[in-house]
Amino acid sequence: RKMKKMVLTLIMFCLVSGAFAQIDSTQQYFKSPYIPAFNIRTVPDSSSFTNNMLQKNKPTILMFFDPDCDHCQEATKNFTARINRFKDVQILMVTIYDFNRIKKFHQDFKIADFPNIVLTRDAAFDLPRFYGVHSIPDVYVYDKKGKLMRHYKKDIPVEEIAALF
Repeated sequence: RKMKKMVLTLIMFCLVSGAFAQIDSTQQYFKSPYIPAFNIRTVPDSSSFTNNMLQKNKPTILMFFDPDCDHCQEATKNFTARINRFKDVQILMVTIYDFNRIKKFHQDFKIADFPNIVLTRDAAFDLPRFYGVHSIPDVYVYDKKGKLMRHYKKDIPVEEIAALF
C-alpha cells in the first residue's frame, strides 16, 4: 500500500513538473540570425527570387504582409513616402496570398516606382514558417552583413527603422 502511494506520488510529481516546465519557444530566426535560403516568386511577373539575389553589403528589410491588411497598407505607405531614407536599403515584401490580390496591391501602391522594393509571394509558406509569423505586418531589419538587427510587429515605426541606417 505504501509502495502504491509512492508510485502515485511520483507519477503526479512528474505530471505537475511537466506542466510547469519551460518550453523553448525561441524562434529559428534567433538561433540563426541571418537571412535563410529561400526561393519565392516576384510580383508582377512571377519570376524566381532567391536569397542569393539579395544585394551583398546592403541592409535588408523583410516585411511579411497581407495585401488587405490596414496596418500593412499603412506601413507600405510610410516606407514609400520616406523612400529617400531607404535608398541604400533593399526592402523585400513577402506574402502568401493569392497572386491576383498581390498584383492589385503592387499596382495600387505603385511598387514598380520603387526599384529597391521587391514584392513577392511565398506560396510554400517557407519563410513565414521559419520566422514563426503569426501576425502581420511582421518586419525584420538586417544590417549590411545580413545579420538581424531588429524585429517589429503590427505598428511599424518607419522613422525608427530609417534611423538605423
